[in-house]
Amino acid sequence: MHNLKKYKKMIFAFLVVFLTCSSLFADDSLLKTNYSFLNVSANYLDWTKSTEKSSPQRDFAYLELEGGAGFEWGDVYGYFDIENPSRGYDNTPQDNRRYAFKPAMDIRLFHSNWYIYSQDFNLYSKDYHISNLIAGISYKMVKEDLLFQPFLAPHYQESTYYSGFNGYMFGWILNYDFTMHKEKFTIFQWHEQEFARDKKHYLAADGSRTGDGESYGIQGSFELWWHMTKRVKAGLQYRYALNKLGYYGYQDGFIYSLRYYFKR
Repeated sequence: MHNLKKYKKMIFAFLVVFLTCSSLFADDSLLKTNYSFLNVSANYLDWTKSTEKSSPQRDFAYLELEGGAGFEWGDVYGYFDIENPSRGYDNTPQDNRRYAFKPAMDIRLFHSNWYIYSQDFNLYSKDYHISNLIAGISYKMVKEDLLFQPFLAPHYQESTYYSGFNGYMFGWILNYDFTMHKEKFTIFQWHEQEFARDKKHYLAADGSRTGDGESYGIQGSFELWWHMTKRVKAGLQYRYALNKLGYYGYQDGFIYSLRYYFKR
């Protein structure tokens, strides 16, 4: 599969950069982590009635394995999802089992708050696959319990219906930890906006809309997490998308999650 080949190339490139940095700046602190985590979660995405009316989107459950670590030189992150885990892989679209994963990595530039940033979202199903690879620059702002990291990068897409350079992506990651009535909570948001897409991606040969249907698209989620115990979190996420996920127009829904941490 072309996506798997590209994914392997991406990992290889990261390893080359990592080993190069290791050989040039090797010291005892290179692999010392500032933080690390690993968790598994059960989730249910409940699309709104308006979304189900205007698109083929349907509710589904998914299992997720997520982990990451931070170092002085940068951060690594990744997740792997099984969507509709109890359904068959050969079922009809929206009712079939699907696999999604995303590796991400940033590399710090000259001990500053600027980073080289890259991520590669992948989705596989029986009838469709997509890989959205970006590699660009980000700036990380940390103040007490607040993290804000915007990024900007060119966007390369490889999918069943389109492959090639597909404009640019701007987005951010936001994390805020706080305490209320002696309970710990986290507000988290990830947001992505694609722009200057290739017309071949969203227009058919006759000029009509197809797929995402527009030169720009937005997606993300706004999340509230309650730290029930040291290892268990319950989350409510508002999932939103505009001219994204293969459909034109606005889509939204809520994700209900229960997450268990093996390591924090």
